[in-house]
Amino acid sequence: MDIIISNSSNEPIYSQIVSQIKEQIISGALAPGDALPSMRTLATQMHISLITTKRAYEELERDGFIESYTGRGSFVKAQNTELLREENMRQAEELLMKAVAKAKAAGVGPEELKAILDMLYE
Repeated sequence: MDIIISNSSNEPIYSQIVSQIKEQIISGALAPGDALPSMRTLATQMHISLITTKRAYEELERDGFIESYTGRGSFVKAQNTELLREENMRQAEELLMKAVAKAKAAGVGPEELKAILDMLYE
């Protein structure tokens, strides 16, 4: 499991961990049943606080991406396909919002942007 933390990012460290683990689950890099490193191991590897990893794992569990068992650890939860679809749609919408902002800044209108999207979608 690869996680890259950026100290220069405005995003909190726990949130960076959450988003990267979610992305790995959604992409299939982490499969249902795969074990995640213990909170203590991840904290040690990343040189961050145990409290930070605990907060990240709690959020992942709350969002339905992992299951944690006392004494056994945390594992990737079998995903509801609708939940995965919703998460992918949310990420696509975020990227499209950024693309629309760039297009507006460049003076590209909605019709031209739609034509570009249609061309890229093919």
